[in-house]
Amino acid sequence: MKTESLFNENIEICPGVIHLPAFADSAQLHSVLQEVLQRAPLRQMQTSRGFPMSVRTSNCGEVGWVSDRRGYRYTQTDPVSEQAWPDMPQAFSSLAQQAAQTAGFPGFVPDACLINHYVPGTQMGAHQDKDEQDFSAPIVSVSLGIDARFYVIGPERRGTSTAIDLSDGDVVVFGGPARKHYHGVRKLKASTHPIWGESRCNLTFRKAR
Repeated sequence: MKTESLFNENIEICPGVIHLPAFADSAQLHSVLQEVLQRAPLRQMQTSRGFPMSVRTSNCGEVGWVSDRRGYRYTQTDPVSEQAWPDMPQAFSSLAQQAAQTAGFPGFVPDACLINHYVPGTQMGAHQDKDEQDFSAPIVSVSLGIDARFYVIGPERRGTSTAIDLSDGDVVVFGGPARKHYHGVRKLKASTHPIWGESRCNLTFRKAR
């Protein structure tokens, strides 16, 4: 976390959606994330309809989000290794809690971190985060690597979207009236980052149970 960003650059995109520019320490998180991915490598999951997802994913924490023909759900074990997901690093949980606090959502304690890995040309279609049991807790989304255009629609999939251009280290927190808003990521443009290369990693912290 970059403490100089605290309390002076909170941007409210709409009620419940807060953008915290340059809040995260990308270099620190890069080394921590590599340790997680050594234990739970990125993989391409399938949607419930059997199509491959555009991004590659992994997880850490008490539970991890998975997707296959059986549907979307949280599991305590990695379906590939059949082992427990890696513990959530302290650097991850501290960042998520402090970002939530800064955005006006105190007391957030995540138990899951979904890792999405993007390369140029990949995207994330409009969706809700609705597989969790506790919707009173916010979602904390950390953007690392090349730039991306995140967008928020609202409680219905159709409607006018609001775009948020995200750079390395930016954090978006959404909760309260926006907790189940539809959102997504536009197709990434070709770009290179000095640490992350031609890629973007998104850490999504949730209270799943």
